[in-house]
Amino acid sequence: MDSFGKYLSQQRELRAMSLADVIKVTRVGRPQLQALEEDRFEDLPGDVFAVGYIRAYARCIGLNPDETVLRYQEIRKAAQPMPEPEPRSHRTQLVTLVLIGLAMLGMAGAFLLHHH
Repeated sequence: MDSFGKYLSQQRELRAMSLADVIKVTRVGRPQLQALEEDRFEDLPGDVFAVGYIRAYARCIGLNPDETVLRYQEIRKAAQPMPEPEPRSHRTQLVTLVLIGLAMLGMAGAFLLHHH
């Protein structure tokens, strides 16, 4: 399932619980719970709070809090774009080539000394 919020709301509805029921038990505000159910994570005060809300929500409706948080983290990680690798500078490439060359010279010298 690609929508974490839809998963939460479906699980809540399967248990015949309203959002008001979850608010009453968890004491988490309606705006925060709605943001969770609508995948508006940017509207939450931060990931630490989101995880806390998810744990309380999961416990309230009878889901395993740890598994629910893992599902959230996997979905969030998948949604994050991969950072672009930084291009290596010419200087870095030159230093790398020089180090490889020196290592090869050292190995060749050791080979020649050992075999003479």
